[in-house]
Amino acid sequence: MNRLVLPLLASLGLAASSAVFAAEQEAEPAAEKPNYKLVTVAEGLEFPWSLAFLPDGRMLVTERPGRLRIVTADGQLSPPVTGVPAVFAQRQGGLLDVALDPQFASNARVYLSYAEADAAGLAGTAVARGKLVGNALTEVEVIYRQTPKSEGGLHFGSRLAFAPDGKLFITQGDRYLMKDMAQTLDNDFGKVVRINPDGSIPTDNPFVRTAGARPEIWSYGHRNMQGAAIHPQTGKLWTHEHGAMGGDEINLDEAGKNYGWPVITWGINYDGKPIGIGTTKEGMEQPLLYWKPSIAPSGMAFYTGDKFSAWRGNLFVGSMKFAYLNRIELDGTTVKAEHKLLTEVNERIRSVRQGPDGYIYVTTDTPKGRVLRLEPG
Repeated sequence: MNRLVLPLLASLGLAASSAVFAAEQEAEPAAEKPNYKLVTVAEGLEFPWSLAFLPDGRMLVTERPGRLRIVTADGQLSPPVTGVPAVFAQRQGGLLDVALDPQFASNARVYLSYAEADAAGLAGTAVARGKLVGNALTEVEVIYRQTPKSEGGLHFGSRLAFAPDGKLFITQGDRYLMKDMAQTLDNDFGKVVRINPDGSIPTDNPFVRTAGARPEIWSYGHRNMQGAAIHPQTGKLWTHEHGAMGGDEINLDEAGKNYGWPVITWGINYDGKPIGIGTTKEGMEQPLLYWKPSIAPSGMAFYTGDKFSAWRGNLFVGSMKFAYLNRIELDGTTVKAEHKLLTEVNERIRSVRQGPDGYIYVTTDTPKGRVLRLEPG
């Protein structure tokens, strides 16, 4: 059985303002008896990283090597969409998230996050947008580049999430070798950034008037963030990130706050040695939930549909390490229980979305990846 240890904030020596809730998973959640059926929507995709639904029911699907595909309702794959920027497709790098502009019906804009290299071979997370015309992106422009770029092919993040006010959140990684810079504000490593859809900086960002800080920064002290979702009732940003050995976490991601990495973490180094000073420090936020052992989370979606009424209000997160879809029951920001779905698939779950039809869609992270749909059984 899944066991959640729910420590009181006082036992952690934390003020109520420094954490909402912390939880430790000491064992994997129990597999849930399937009350759903699985439909393969599309297959033959190379490491499909993310998907977004077009108004006509088709899907845009990113493949990490650098291809964007249009998938029809009956699973037909388009040729690669033209106009996609060149990506740095090494190790964890490549074409990552895809999102539609909130005004897509009138402006046809599509946003892509991806790993981008410069002429010297240094790489970082970038975001571009373009207009989808047929099977092409036109008027493509890069609206954000992680500053500075760095060596290596690890920890790019990245998810895109549009807030109710139209601002765009971009989650990123610390680029692994640059982890200590996640604590300083003169760079974009280990940061969530918030920009306007055209790439300009909102005047109400938390560090706009802080000398020496990057004005796009929303929050900092993160490791490698591959999940982001806007809460359907509160409109607030929730994110999750990979820890090292243990310490994957879900956060309520708020303006100007420091989420601790690598000073505090619930994980340890891959060589078994401790990281930072421990698990708590005044002025640094505690997660809503952390996983120990790590589940390697990717993808994140709140369920608001009517196809699975018992799941309404639940949070869904893919597990790549243990190859399941995690259904998380919530009471506000408190985790009540976790349940394993899709254990029968036995493939890494990379992305999860609720479709406009109320069904749940996931992508599987393999060289011959699939888009799967969960329907009531």
